[in-house]
Amino acid sequence: MPGTAQKKDHRAKFHAARDKHNVAQLPRKRFYRQRAHANPFSDHALEYPVSPADMDWAKYYPDYVADTDADGASSGRPRPLKQNVEIVDIGCGYGGLLVALSPILPDKLMLGLEIRSQVTAFVQERIYALRKQHQDKSGSGNGGTYQNAACIRANSMKFLPNFFRKAQLSKIFICFPDPHFKARKHKARIVSATLNSEYAFALRPGGLVYTITDVEALHGWMVEHFEAHPAFERVPEEEAEADPCVAVMRAETEEGKKVARNNGLKLVAVFRRREDPPW
Repeated sequence: MPGTAQKKDHRAKFHAARDKHNVAQLPRKRFYRQRAHANPFSDHALEYPVSPADMDWAKYYPDYVADTDADGASSGRPRPLKQNVEIVDIGCGYGGLLVALSPILPDKLMLGLEIRSQVTAFVQERIYALRKQHQDKSGSGNGGTYQNAACIRANSMKFLPNFFRKAQLSKIFICFPDPHFKARKHKARIVSATLNSEYAFALRPGGLVYTITDVEALHGWMVEHFEAHPAFERVPEEEAEADPCVAVMRAETEEGKKVARNNGLKLVAVFRRREDPPW
């Protein structure tokens, strides 16, 4: 496996060649590999906005920047988008789900959240290359497939409300999360009573949380915790299986492909955000 210095040297050459020849080369995963999981309680020196209003989405979705007047441009506030980010893949890994969903849901802005720096860099380069390839094929140089997908480095367990307003999201994906088998590590699971309340805050009524894992114990844990939460109800299996996003989630994530090669289980559960009760 390449060492850190070799990885940095490769990426420097990759960026230089890309910029010089204006080509759209897909990054090589072997130069971006990192440990499979990261401790969400560690200090990862992350950057995050004080509030959703302070997040500058324009650099991630340049084709969706809204037209602003001179006063708005000089206010120092982030440039607004024409529409909000609506779909989030928590722990997006190497971006397989984002890349597959982008052309299927072309009118929705989607975002991958990944805590590992090397993996985040890979997904960002992958999306950049795919955007460039599509533009090159169309000859337009503007707009096109994959413009609606992006990835940022973030710790969802700590900072999700810093990025998203109440009821902003329509879909949240949690694909093959770290099972944290030991009981003392269960507090690090991405599904819990506390975190489910944050998902309920960010999801609009009728919004969906999609979960998939190959670990039966973790599947049971996620089902138990979502069903116990007053803001969620489980979507019937027939309805879930008819959802095209479930088919993409099963087939297109890197972990999903690995599980398929090993003839493993893919346990899916989908949960719907209930309407808030009248006050």
